[in-house]
Amino acid sequence: MSPIDWRELYASNRAAIERAGGAPGEVPTGLRAPLHGVPRRDRRLAACLSPPQDPGQPGTWDERTVTIAGRSRRALVHPPAAVEPQTAVPLVCMLHGCTQDAASFAAATLMNKAADRYGFVAVYPQQERGDNPQGCWNWFLPEHQARGAGEPASIAATIRELMGTTSPWTIDTRRVFVAGLSAGGAMAAILAATYPDLFAAVAVHSGLAYRSAASLGAAFDAMARGGKDPAEQGRAAHAAIGRLARPVPSIVVHGSADTTVAPVNADHVLQQSMTANRLAAPETCDLDITRPTTTSRDQVDDGHAYTRCQWTDRRGALMHELLTVDGLGHAWSGGAPGGSYTDPGGPDATEAIWRFFAQATADQPAG
Repeated sequence: MSPIDWRELYASNRAAIERAGGAPGEVPTGLRAPLHGVPRRDRRLAACLSPPQDPGQPGTWDERTVTIAGRSRRALVHPPAAVEPQTAVPLVCMLHGCTQDAASFAAATLMNKAADRYGFVAVYPQQERGDNPQGCWNWFLPEHQARGAGEPASIAATIRELMGTTSPWTIDTRRVFVAGLSAGGAMAAILAATYPDLFAAVAVHSGLAYRSAASLGAAFDAMARGGKDPAEQGRAAHAAIGRLARPVPSIVVHGSADTTVAPVNADHVLQQSMTANRLAAPETCDLDITRPTTTSRDQVDDGHAYTRCQWTDRRGALMHELLTVDGLGHAWSGGAPGGSYTDPGGPDATEAIWRFFAQATADQPAG
């Protein structure tokens, strides 16, 4: 059977949603109709991250809309509690997975609670259903894989507006981070590769490496078996960014039982990041994925065992972390019980990610 045009499939799904009267974030029964006759593997990507959601309570929000090249991007922003507007605080950009939205992702990850606890702004850009009926970031299309174009540009513009002089918050420009789950993790990897001057560090949870795919068929292959050679793609990322290239610390979180995005993708994200960082700073970042600086093994009480590997550069600064969770499927590790794509039995990914961001930037020299 000839390949399915993903954009046509999106359009038919959108029509089905509207006919069924579904609200954003829902996958109504009528959505199944356009998938009849679609190969099983095509259904898998179309329905990726599609169980019912539990939006929970979003907390205190400020909704922002940014328009770039005639297109609008909405985002929910949660400012930290009890922080004065003139106090410079970090910012964490959180990118949801397919069928999720900004509010359900915030509730699932409990990142707002971490923002209050540690004093940072949490921002959740919203993928519009008109751009993707399943709410996925279009990480596998070339028009959304480059600086200054597509979804990366609109997300970067949203963050820059929050950093601007008209923003009600004061953002520490040296501590702006991006994290994402699944399709959001893949988009986070794209942003780290294309905007290293904006993002100080990246977290990829159950996601894929930058440019793992450039077509629908390649997306399925990457999800199942990993994408292109990660070292080669790391070199491509470094070359593409040119004079703006710099080392970007990265943390990767993945479950050993993930059947939606195969665990091999975690190694690919890490290898790609290490390669790009080595090229950006060969004097300090000559790291080997097979030789972590430290390795530890632990287990959550009545939950999953996990392995944490860390790599520090020649100055002793933390550059990379890999958190591999035994038995974790395609879910946010340690997330809220009953949340959208969470497994409370895993180690707390939200805490691990913030701890990595804080340490990685504290270890970097001023300048």
